[in-house]
Amino acid sequence: MSARISRPTGAPLWLQIEATLSQEILTRQLTGRLPNEQSLAERFAVNRHTVRQAIQSLQHKGLVCIERGRGTFVREEMIAYRLGKSSRFSHSLSEQHLVSEVDIQSCHFEPADERVAQLLALDAGAPVLRVESLDLADERVVSVCTQYFPLPRFDGFIDIYRDSKSTSEAFARVGIRQFSRVLSRISARLPRPEVAAALQQGRQQPVLYVESVYADADGVRIEYGITRFGGDSVQIEVTPDTL
Repeated sequence: MSARISRPTGAPLWLQIEATLSQEILTRQLTGRLPNEQSLAERFAVNRHTVRQAIQSLQHKGLVCIERGRGTFVREEMIAYRLGKSSRFSHSLSEQHLVSEVDIQSCHFEPADERVAQLLALDAGAPVLRVESLDLADERVVSVCTQYFPLPRFDGFIDIYRDSKSTSEAFARVGIRQFSRVLSRISARLPRPEVAAALQQGRQQPVLYVESVYADADGVRIEYGITRFGGDSVQIEVTPDTL
């Protein structure tokens, strides 16, 4: 049975097919080997060339791999992080039906250095809460995090955070139900030895280094975070609300 898709003005059919298949992969509706081009062409009522363009785009994003003579397979190990204005990594894991959890390693109070103070709109030397943690997906470590929260607003926050599954949940429990990303920077860097060990990867294998700043509904900055993702297990997807 075919499933025709409509084409809004300016939106190529292959891009709509790619979006549909991408969503099915991320939500685990589509696993293992993909149907062949002819089957997908019949499903979407398009020609095989259109399907091939969609598959090539999925391969470029790292969601599938094409094995000559065998077919196209979903890359099960890849996790997509949708970098949206109000989304966090835990939201992406939930969309992909992965159990997310934060494992806090340490926390302490310290004066903000010049960079942290600037990103949180504080005076240099202002007190902040620094938290070191691991992000887990289905009990597997996928990122190593450092977070800074301004004081005195976040006095007592660490006890709530330890009892939460995510930063978003902890924010909600202290009355911050709306927040937004005001800055993100993404780069590739070689990991420190302890980061490589936590991610179970080689020290010469780059990690995705993501810096993010969040603000509450009034625009007051509430968090500066650094997250280091394994480059072969997580891919970053920039969603339209960030553009």
